[in-house]
Amino acid sequence: MRIESIKIRNYRVFQDVQVENIPNMAVFLGMNGVGKTTFFDVFGFLHDALQTNIKAALAKRGGFQEIISRGQTGDIEFEIKFRPAENEPLITYELVICQKEKNRPAIKKEVLRFRRGQYGAPWKVLEFSFGEGVAADGELNSYDDVKLADRSPQKLDSPDILAIKGLGQFREFSAVLRLRQLIEDWYVSDFHVEEARGIRDAGYSERISESGDNLALVAKYLYDNHRDIFERILEDMRKRVPGVTKIEAQETSDGRIVLRFQDGNFKDPFVSRFVSDGTIKMFTYLVLLNDPEKHALLCVEEPENQLYPQLLAELAEEFRLYAEEGGQVFISTHSPDFLNAVRLEELYCLVKEGGYTKIYRAADNGLIRNLYQEGDLLGQLWRQEILVEEVAEH
Repeated sequence: MRIESIKIRNYRVFQDVQVENIPNMAVFLGMNGVGKTTFFDVFGFLHDALQTNIKAALAKRGGFQEIISRGQTGDIEFEIKFRPAENEPLITYELVICQKEKNRPAIKKEVLRFRRGQYGAPWKVLEFSFGEGVAADGELNSYDDVKLADRSPQKLDSPDILAIKGLGQFREFSAVLRLRQLIEDWYVSDFHVEEARGIRDAGYSERISESGDNLALVAKYLYDNHRDIFERILEDMRKRVPGVTKIEAQETSDGRIVLRFQDGNFKDPFVSRFVSDGTIKMFTYLVLLNDPEKHALLCVEEPENQLYPQLLAELAEEFRLYAEEGGQVFISTHSPDFLNAVRLEELYCLVKEGGYTKIYRAADNGLIRNLYQEGDLLGQLWRQEILVEEVAEH
């Protein structure tokens, strides 16, 4: 499952942005304050809206007036195009949010459509406005099913509920299920080293939380249930962090789980609170990237923080391998060392223009493409302040 393009209108610094030809691994580069975190929050917003509703997702971020781009009075709009698999029809999802009377947000437009190939005719699966609309009937499992289906009127409980959430009859329609899976399974990392160090009550966790606060529980789960994966993570840690020979998630006498790291130079292991930030963060990334079930979309902000520069090239390759095995990866960075391991076709640049942020594909700029092909590394171009300046001119 891969997102191919994204359009954003009037969402904070993104007054009018379109990102196209998105690869399995995409790296977003920009100065501090240019909007990298806001770009990732688009996915967090849609995830929250699906879990609750538009009103709650907006309120979590300060409300409609705090979200809409400064100086704009229109609607907030998103368009996402994705394919469930390489040879399957392109699916387009459009969402337009407005603010009605008494400052009540509502869904002005929600459309889900199928299209066969790049130029085939699009067929709507559902089309809703203010809680009412039409949806294709029946068990829809293919493009032809959607094309031939009858459309019937439907009504949601509220105009701020997403139709893809509110219409239970779509459970048998694979396209809607996949869209919901894509949104529900977006993982936007909000990792905090100190939370990952914490001692947790004994329990059960299979996947790393966004903050990483359940790291010890997930490590224990992998050790107990996927020993081969845990041993692979440990072997990678031995290669990348000098001295680490053993890691264990140990249950204490009072029923809590604590991570212990063994250094070959010492007889006794260290508990996680005495281990460096970089060691904790590298272990967390390896646990995340070796998850037996890949996230549909993995968003990671500034993975270079707390890590030794020489580890960043290997980490970039880990992200790329994760993407090649089925989970799309978006990464934000401003690290030259990380950029040196990034391929030109993977890089997108964020720059401020007229008070708003634009996103450009670096490979579309002829000068940058030529410099890269002649051997210049992207990190070098970033250090020389050539990269974003030249892309902006494009």
